[in-house]
Amino acid sequence: MGKLRMIGVDIGGANLKVFDGSGTHIHYCPLWKETPIREILSEYSFADNAAVVMSGELADCFSSKQEGIEFIVSAVKDVFPGAWFYGTDGCFHQDAVPELAAANWLVMADVLKERYPNALLIDMGSTTTDIIPLNAWDILKGQTDYTRLKAGLLLYYGLLRTPVSSLLRTVSIKGQETGISTEYFACSGDAHVLTGIITQEEYSTATPDSCSPSREHSMRRMARMICADIEEVGEEQVLAIAESFVNEEKQVLIHAVQRIMDTYHCNRIITAGIGSRLLSTWFDAIDLNREMGSYSDAMPAWAVREAFLRTV
Repeated sequence: MGKLRMIGVDIGGANLKVFDGSGTHIHYCPLWKETPIREILSEYSFADNAAVVMSGELADCFSSKQEGIEFIVSAVKDVFPGAWFYGTDGCFHQDAVPELAAANWLVMADVLKERYPNALLIDMGSTTTDIIPLNAWDILKGQTDYTRLKAGLLLYYGLLRTPVSSLLRTVSIKGQETGISTEYFACSGDAHVLTGIITQEEYSTATPDSCSPSREHSMRRMARMICADIEEVGEEQVLAIAESFVNEEKQVLIHAVQRIMDTYHCNRIITAGIGSRLLSTWFDAIDLNREMGSYSDAMPAWAVREAFLRTV
């Protein structure tokens, strides 16, 4: 059993991530379109089996989370009939039980809680940020996204897909407070490219207008947040919108993290996910991207494999 060729899989609403034992692989796989789950997983058919965790059951193409769970389980089993799925009860299942909904954050806590006792794990993905006190395992088990949102353990702000208007209502343009459009013209990926936080290569999801993630196109999208072209207001003012978004994003995260640190008496912070580098600059944190390499970019996929291999 020690030679079992196992892959770890994390199926989100926008990305499917795989850890194959030697490295991580991130595939853009939006569930709200004709999703290629089976095709992507077929690339890993060299493996004996798959340990799987999910959060994509919440995609609005499903009428309920249970329908999403059943769809994902069925798609995975078409490629790996014996696949095991990690749930919010901290156990593995082979059936489409309700506990499978949004357990990707918990499996990280399961694997890291002994390595980093009393630490707060902050994992920023493309869409959300998980705030996970690793010293509160008994409280974490059984939590849903709904209960985590209520408790401040989940924020719907991410490195790439957050609409600019979700954080900004107005912005100062040439000294005058100006309203922000609530259209999905620009997102956090645009703001982070324009402020130099990420490169256009790291802007790996679809853009709001389906054009390129280049600085030029990000500028154009950001200008539309105030219903303008770049030429109307100038590049400096467009960049000010991006900077205002990042400043607001930072303050929201700092406030949320401090509250959880105080509540659970955590004494250090570790960061993971594609936003790990950014988070580590905002907090006095251990960047797991540096400690663990690329595994951190797809940590739930790595963690679900680790968790399963401990059971065999």
